[in-house]
Amino acid sequence: MDALLHGILLAFGLILPLGVQNVFVFSQGAAQPSIPKALPAAVTASLCDTLLILLSVTGLSVIVFTFDWLRTGLIIGGVLFLVYMGWSLWQTEGANTSTHSAMPIKQQMVFSLSVSLLNPHAILDTVGVIGTSALAYTEMDLLLFTCACIGVSWLWFLGLIFAGSTMKHVDPAGRVMRVFNKCSALFIWAMALYLLFGLF
Repeated sequence: MDALLHGILLAFGLILPLGVQNVFVFSQGAAQPSIPKALPAAVTASLCDTLLILLSVTGLSVIVFTFDWLRTGLIIGGVLFLVYMGWSLWQTEGANTSTHSAMPIKQQMVFSLSVSLLNPHAILDTVGVIGTSALAYTEMDLLLFTCACIGVSWLWFLGLIFAGSTMKHVDPAGRVMRVFNKCSALFIWAMALYLLFGLF
């Protein structure tokens, strides 16, 4: 049970802060006409997290932190993507006129894949923190730890689309979403700078 609780607390600690994945899934919940139409964004983000967690607990962390060039490549590619993502959010005017509004299923999935797998901050957190924490467990404890991390991820992203949908009804004019998008863009650019400075 210690492994299960550790997995739950660790996963919540990593996923709770504002991040690119969270921003995108939440905005889809607010932009789509109904919750089911926003599911592709949440499910894709959850599947990507599941993949990263599974790779982490099976030893990916060792590979990433062994090769400096791989880590550097991840960060540079991620910084470029974060700059683009921030610009996209900055130009967004609100939930009803968002550049992410009412994305079709395929577009949601592609964008969700991008914000999940091209975000070095999320990858390094998952690989570094979850991967190294998993080294403390074996057999059933490792399984419980892994399932807890994956379960939290799925519940969180599904919860985000519900929260976004609720925001749409509370703020039909999109004023709060406009402010949210501007703040999110600034946060994402700050994250990109932080990652860039970490290379020097």
